[in-house]
Parts: sequence; structure tokens; C-alpha cells
Amino acid sequence: MVNLTNEFVRHMPCSNCGSSDGNSLYTDGHTYCFVCHERTGDNAVIHSQRMTKTVHLTGSAERLHKRKISEKTNRFFQIYRDGDVLRFPYHDESGILLGVKTKTKQKDFRYEGVSTDTLFAQHKFPNTGKRIVVTEGELDAASCYEAMPGWPMVSLPHGAASAKKDIQKQIPLFQGYEEIVLFFDGDDAGRKAAEEAASVLPAGKVSIARLEGFKDPSEALQADDAEAIRKAIWDAKPFRPDGIVDGKTLLKTVTTPQPPFDHEYPFAGLNKKLHGIRYGELTTFTAGTGAGKTSIMRHLATDLLQKGESVGILELEASNRRTALGLMSTAVGKNLALGEHTEDELTEAFNNSIANWNLYMFDGFGSFDPDLIYNRIEYMATGLECKIIFLDHLSILLSGLSGDERRMIDSTMTKLRSLVERTGIALFLVSHLRRSNNDSNAHEEGGRVSLSQLRGSHSIAQISDNLVGLEVDQQSEGGRSPTTVRILKNRYSGETGTCGTLNYNLNTCRFTENEATEPPVFNPATDF
Repeated sequence: MVNLTNEFVRHMPCSNCGSSDGNSLYTDGHTYCFVCHERTGDNAVIHSQRMTKTVHLTGSAERLHKRKISEKTNRFFQIYRDGDVLRFPYHDESGILLGVKTKTKQKDFRYEGVSTDTLFAQHKFPNTGKRIVVTEGELDAASCYEAMPGWPMVSLPHGAASAKKDIQKQIPLFQGYEEIVLFFDGDDAGRKAAEEAASVLPAGKVSIARLEGFKDPSEALQADDAEAIRKAIWDAKPFRPDGIVDGKTLLKTVTTPQPPFDHEYPFAGLNKKLHGIRYGELTTFTAGTGAGKTSIMRHLATDLLQKGESVGILELEASNRRTALGLMSTAVGKNLALGEHTEDELTEAFNNSIANWNLYMFDGFGSFDPDLIYNRIEYMATGLECKIIFLDHLSILLSGLSGDERRMIDSTMTKLRSLVERTGIALFLVSHLRRSNNDSNAHEEGGRVSLSQLRGSHSIAQISDNLVGLEVDQQSEGGRSPTTVRILKNRYSGETGTCGTLNYNLNTCRFTENEATEPPVFNPATDF
């Protein structure tokens, strides 16, 4: 049997909704939050939900001296005082009394009558108008009305925790108003509730009021600062969902000079087409197996490191020893991974390269949870201030996932793009190509690279700012042929096509460039 004789002890913070004082402790040890309705204890009494058929609207409209709310305002809202109890009536849309919420000085709330979805005082105002203000509690609505008599002021029936749900039920009412002002408490719970409620209201009509110096309108009125209430309502800021920006605010953004690039490529052809390396861009290099993607990444990284840039490298298919030796080889012009080199030689190479660089590498090899890799990239960017990061390669990153390859690539590219946007880094990504069905166009034999040959889905092409394809015939009779560099996508300038060839020297681990030559211009006067 439920014990109805429990007495209120004190107010407490609610760990469920975050309210600072909405939770109540009772003599039997149970607690009940009148904000989110969370209850604890075996004998919990549902005070705010306990319904009776009899509605007690007893007492009279009196001036609430502490609250600074006049008798006139209380008479308008039918807020009755009966000893230490305040009664707040709830009506349906036609004005029929359905229930009464009661409140004691100890903030012990109960409800008598039939439950209703209407807002407090909703029936007092028309369904159309210029502005309607919604507060968290009944006394806040009355306080606002005291500051601005005649203006529609209503309140939530169940506080901030149920704001979205309660407001959603009254959409037809709000559609008739030009502006809907959400005037909730200034705490975290109030701000969150306002944003959630605004998201379900008619777009373009919602404003959110912020009260300076006070928790809520009731507190402001008690301090005789009705002007603060009026100012908060008049100055309420239009609500805009995340991602929506007023173009008029972009003056500084578009007029602040930006350098055309942050670094030059070490190859003139790439510079001519891509116009340099820029922070905030995702550049993908793609080619067939063994075409030199990793070698080019190491060449680019070495060039940037020698310029003093902070660089992060995640080579998921190579050990740190192999990666470090590759970078050192490019720096000193000697293949340190081939043949035997003395400790002194390797130490000298290290001291002339890595020892002087701002280089950070991921210590791992093989398949990893992609979320771990994203985390490490973000740490390199924010914690170590790496402005340029190399990720080699996409296929290994995907190997830690299971499911449809197309969807995995879509998800991975989206997350990498978000990382670039969030951190402002320049990210270089290595991606493999699908095997060609045409032997005459095999990638290992110099076949032309196209966007349609990218693995998985179109997201690699769509999300990358730049796409660079490498074409090389590894089986040519004279040995490995020069690598043709082809720009497949260029978001910055739109320039695509070949931008020269690169020759890789196995002894120096460096590329040398043969810049692309422009085709001769046809002269009709002489070229017949």
C-alpha cells in the first residue's frame, strides 16, 4: 500500500535532468523530480501526477508581495493563494477548467483533476497575434505579464525537461503568431530545452530570450527589474539551427586576405595545376599497386619537414623503422633501406634529418579500429600542432571494418572530411584503384587513371578537394618508365589533366621532374 502521509524534507539537484532544485526528498527516503518526473525509492509517491476527479480552485487572487506580482495579474491568470499553497489552473482550449497544479512554499507540487496538454494560460489569449512568450513556469509567465501587461504570456505545464514534447502538441497555436519567444531559465537545462523546442516550431518564427544577471523572469521581478524582462523579450535573438549563417555576417570572412597557398609542391607541374598546398584541404593520391604512391608521399613530407613544417605521418602498411628510413633516405639522397649501412652512417643520416624535424608518426602496423585512427589524427592536429598529415592508406583503414565496402568508404571519407574542417589541417590520403577489366589499360602497365576507377563509391572523388592520379608502366622493356602525374579533380581552380612526369631514382629515393610541355599552337597561315 502506498503511503500518502510522507512529508517533504528538502529540495535537491536532479542527477537525471540536471535541475538544480527540482528534485525533492521525502521522509520515507524516496525522491521525486518535478522537472523530469524521475523517482527513486520503493515507495515513491507520484505527487505531480496524482489525479483526482475533484478540482479544488480554492483561495483568492492576492498580491504576492515577495514575488512582486500584483493582485490584478493574479486575478487575470486565476492564480489563487490559499494559505501557504498557490493554485495554478489549467484549462482546455475552450476555457473549461480541467485541473489545478498546486505549489507549497517548499516547492512541493501536486496536480488535481484531469491531465491536459494545454499550456498554462493558453485559453487567455487569441490563436493569432504578433508575439507570444513561452516561459518554463507559471510564476515566470505572470512575472512577464506584470512587466508587459496585455502581451500573450504562457508557460510549460511540465518544465524544461518536457519542453519539446509539450510545445510540439501546440503547434497549431504557434502557427498563428508572427514571433514565438522562448524565455526559459538561463541554466544549462533551460538553454538546452529552448534549442530543442525551437527545432520543432515553425521555421523563421522563433527567438530565444536571454536574461542578463538573473536566473529567470520571476527572480528579475523580485529584484524590481521589470526592465530586464522587457529588454530580454525585445532583444530576443532569432533562432537559427546549426549550420545556417546569415550572409550579411560574412563581411570579415570574405574580406580578410588569404594567401593563395601555404606551401609550394616540390614539383613545378603540381604547383602549376594545383596552385600550391593549402591548409584545410583533403588531397588524395591514387594509383595502381607499386606505382610509387608511398614514395611520393615521403618525398612531399620530407620537403615540408625540411622547410620547418610540423608533419604527422600514419603509414598503416609499414613499420616506423621502414617509414623513418624512407624519409631519411629521401633527405640524404641515399637508399638506406638497401644494403648494409653502419651504425655511424645511419646515425649521421638521422642527425641530418629526423633529429632536426618536427615529425610525429603513428606507432602501429596493420588493421586498427578506424575511430582510433581518427582520434590519433585529431591529436596530432590539435595536441601536437601538426598542420599537415599523411595517411597511407585508405584500404588498410577500412580493413578494421565489416560490411558493405561502398558504405564504409562513404562513412570514412565523411569522417576524414570532418576532421579536416574541424582542425584546419592539410590531409594527404593514399587510395588504391580498382583493378581494370581491360588488360591493355592495366594500371601496372601505365594504363590511364580515371575517376571511375576509384575503389568503392564516388565519395572519394566527391569529398576530396584534389585528386591526383599516378600512371607508370612498371613492365616497360627499358625498365620502370617515368610516372605521369594526372590531376583528376581540382576544387581550387578547376584545372585538370597531366602536369608532367616524374622519374624515380632507386639509389637516391628521390623524384626528378620532367615538366609537361604545352601542345603546339595551330597556326593556319603556316600549318597546312
